Amino acid sequence: MARRSQNKIEPAVMTVVLSTESVTPGNEASFTADLSQIASIVNRRFYRQGLNWAVAGFKIITSGDDLVINVKKLPNTWVMSNSWEKGMRAWLKMNREALQETDSVRPRFMDFKIHADEIHFDAGFGTNLLPLDGSLPLTVPYQSGKWEPSKMVIPFGPASPGNTNEVVIKAVGANYNGGSDPVVALIAGYANSRALPNILDPNTPDDASDASGSTPENWLAATFNDGTDQTSVIIEDNLLENNQAPYPFEGDGTNPDTMYPGGETQAPGLQIHDIARVTGTTLSNTTRLKGGNFPCGLIRFDLGNVGTATSNMTILIDLVPGNHRGYLAEPMTEM
Repeated sequence: MARRSQNKIEPAVMTVVLSTESVTPGNEASFTADLSQIASIVNRRFYRQGLNWAVAGFKIITSGDDLVINVKKLPNTWVMSNSWEKGMRAWLKMNREALQETDSVRPRFMDFKIHADEIHFDAGFGTNLLPLDGSLPLTVPYQSGKWEPSKMVIPFGPASPGNTNEVVIKAVGANYNGGSDPVVALIAGYANSRALPNILDPNTPDDASDASGSTPENWLAATFNDGTDQTSVIIEDNLLENNQAPYPFEGDGTNPDTMYPGGETQAPGLQIHDIARVTGTTLSNTTRLKGGNFPCGLIRFDLGNVGTATSNMTILIDLVPGNHRGYLAEPMTEM
């Protein structure tokens, strides 16, 4: 019997078909897909949400005469990667400590699952786009199993001993949606848990610029004055220029709050992946959009109808073969 290669790619569905509700003229709507949920359904095999999925490309079929399509994703940044891992580690620790005496009740399919943003939280996992089967016409979705968001249970602490607040998790935007909604944000929480940069870097002593005259305090630098004012001028320039970060942060003299991309105050929405305009001259009402990587497999499709005809979207997503149970995907911890 031939020996199975360790690099064998497992069989897996490579093209999935989704369909959205129709959008009437003058309106817009947002739809969310979760590739891990979809892959779990079509392959009858559990895929964790904590994967950074590769997508080869999209084909979107519409029927409207003037549409704008946006495809968005979680930010493809170190901030998103680090905040996801820190949130996941906190969630695992919370559950591990709670279950240490009753480990037998640990769910078999326990997994860290998050919402993409406020829109996804408001709509709920129940509105995630589900794959269609091959029946004609293409309107029959697969039956889904359980796909539930993870929860954090946060004690009130000294403010109200013995009480807790149960919240779900989203990736971007403000904690509690800027109010009191039961949802916390990964990037906002990560930003609020980290130290801030120095306002000036380097934060030099006042005497650093004293490198001239008969009694310079910075005599090491003054040693090379060589009868000119060159070193003194250069040191002054370095003290006053390029000594503050090129990105905004809390306490930088302008901004009163943390400014992490994807957090509460800096780019609080999802990251744009691609944009297309569909008109009456679009060939076969078919639009192709580029592929890429999608953290957590979460994809947002926005459809704006600025035309005169009602339209939905039929979406074909081409995935990439690979060694993660048939797909090219890597754990979010390696993003």
